[in-house]
Amino acid sequence: MIKVSDTAVDKIKEMLAAEETPNMFLRVGVKEGGCSGFSYGMGFDDEQHEGDQELSANGLKVVVDGDSVKYLNGLEIDWKDAAMGGGFTIHNPNATATCGCGSSFRTATEAGNPAAEPC
Repeated sequence: MIKVSDTAVDKIKEMLAAEETPNMFLRVGVKEGGCSGFSYGMGFDDEQHEGDQELSANGLKVVVDGDSVKYLNGLEIDWKDAAMGGGFTIHNPNATATCGCGSSFRTATEAGNPAAEPC
């Protein structure tokens, strides 16, 4: 369902190792908002909820809430190094339009609820 590159897994595991809370994992989701209608959410969590779907990506525990699954099937997360630092990149094959910052999208069938403010 979700692919996480080896480079991104290494970076996430490095970040998780710095956390003081045991048993943390990567949580990925979608919420309405952003300039294109939906925004990605990605962060660390240590609690799973009913309806969550759990998967393993190169040994990394990834959890997606049940409402977000339909928007994230085939999602690819990568890490890119750059001269001024680096960051995660997201490629979503379900997105038919994205905003300039890349953190907001819409699909062919759902536009979400675009925010009045740009990203």
